[in-house]
Amino acid sequence: MQRLYNWYIILSIARSGFVPDLNKDIAIVSNKSTKTMLYEHLRMEILSTRMPPGADIDEVTLSAEFSLSRTPLREVLRQLAGEGFVVLRENRSARVTDMSFSTMRDFFVAAPMIYAAVLRLAALNATPAQIEALRASQVTFREALRKGTAVDRALANNRFHEITGEMAGNVYLLPSFHRLLIDHARIGTTFYRPQSNEMAKNLDQASHQHDQIIAAIEARDQDRAGELADEHWNLSRGQIELFVMPDSLDLPLGAIPRTTTG
Repeated sequence: MQRLYNWYIILSIARSGFVPDLNKDIAIVSNKSTKTMLYEHLRMEILSTRMPPGADIDEVTLSAEFSLSRTPLREVLRQLAGEGFVVLRENRSARVTDMSFSTMRDFFVAAPMIYAAVLRLAALNATPAQIEALRASQVTFREALRKGTAVDRALANNRFHEITGEMAGNVYLLPSFHRLLIDHARIGTTFYRPQSNEMAKNLDQASHQHDQIIAAIEARDQDRAGELADEHWNLSRGQIELFVMPDSLDLPLGAIPRTTTG
């Protein structure tokens, strides 16, 4: 299949009147495909926490496994760094973006505002094709809840919310939203493994809220979409805090500390 695709590209170029260097052009197409495969591999490994937060990335092993030289490998890592998945370090290997208590505090402060803005914009801007894609992702999410792993559930939920970001279509908001989704998915690999009946009920409620979100977006009801963002966040917030809130810390995550002067 890859070989046929390569020849299709080359023939298309040839029909334009340009006679290509076949070996060179096939190598370019194959290299682009391999870089995409590496990008998707690293993205899934990080979101699933199979590559845990703070882990060093073995660039030598990746180069060997994907038959890529250092230059295209670093191009992939730069793309992932720009999206918030990894951190590049001078004269050292890249590292998976950490999840420190400090970053989690920022996450809890920013998440409700960003989620609400995204869903309100989604209700205004969603196309029919995007709404159908959102419905399809919800089917996948329900299926993952029924018989998938915790990673399956976290990734399916992540895709649902990614589509709402695509619907919002705001170039200023999307980078922050995508950064939030990375950590939400990584935390989700834990809380999508319910350990009590109450946690299982919360997952069912989350699925029901997804249905309500779809309905609000389809109805172009931005106010209801914003309300659902708050409800959806409040439902997941309690589950997240169970896994990231140190027992000895009295100040809730997301509360903005007040400073006094004088």
